[in-house]
Amino acid sequence: MDGAEYITREQIEERRAERGFAWTGEGLWWRGSLEPLGRPSVAIVGTRAATGYGRRLATAFARDLGSAGCCIVSGLALGIDAAAHEGALAVAAPTIGVLGGGHAAFFPPRNGALGERIVAAGGAVASLWPPAHPAFPHQFLERNAVVAALADAVVVIEAPLRSGALNTANWAAERIPVLAVPGDVDRRHVAGCHALIRDGAILARSAADVLEVLSLPGQTAYADSVPEREGLEGAIVRALAGGETSIDALASAAQARTPDVLAALAVLELEGIVCVRNGRYALARFA
Repeated sequence: MDGAEYITREQIEERRAERGFAWTGEGLWWRGSLEPLGRPSVAIVGTRAATGYGRRLATAFARDLGSAGCCIVSGLALGIDAAAHEGALAVAAPTIGVLGGGHAAFFPPRNGALGERIVAAGGAVASLWPPAHPAFPHQFLERNAVVAALADAVVVIEAPLRSGALNTANWAAERIPVLAVPGDVDRRHVAGCHALIRDGAILARSAADVLEVLSLPGQTAYADSVPEREGLEGAIVRALAGGETSIDALASAAQARTPDVLAALAVLELEGIVCVRNGRYALARFA
């Protein structure tokens, strides 16, 4: 990835419309469009060794936040980062990737094509370092500071206790909201998320929780208009407020057995509240 240009800190601040900028560097090397900086921006970060479940969540969060008008920021790493960028691209939402080295020394090489797609779709790829500068391990901590600085909120999905995603959350702490997605308490992949929630991070179940924190309109308005539901049906409606999702994700969000969730979904479908699209479930108004 060649052809990067340099943008100063002052120019970045102008495009961020003075919404807050907590990075102390001088400027960035940049390729792509700077227009996404004018939008509300959400950083979605997590482990490189993501599970299929984590990747699905990252894609869904990014897709639904992108559909609500947000720009998705992440680190162009494997795993959660790549899934977040893909989710934004799937709904033609702008996304910004921040590298740990120069553009011409793109790392990881496997995501080079993803970086090109981000630029082609109206997003951008940024770096603290000149194009030919290699990606050294210590630089990724500095990269994380830029990811946090460009965001209005940080969402952590699948992060172990020792994770670059937690470093990003630390850069964001006390400046912008930090949200974490919980998981099974005995899974190492989400131990860092649970630690964040224990220490005061906001629990995020779906994109609707992020939009609420940012005071942005989303799909929660329709969920609020659905007649009051109790028990499992209510849990399903709340889970679907953030957008369409799979039966496995619904069962996890509702903490219920899959057969019970399917039975409740059948009732909601008959009443026109829920519909099915390509094997995924959504609130009918947004299908």
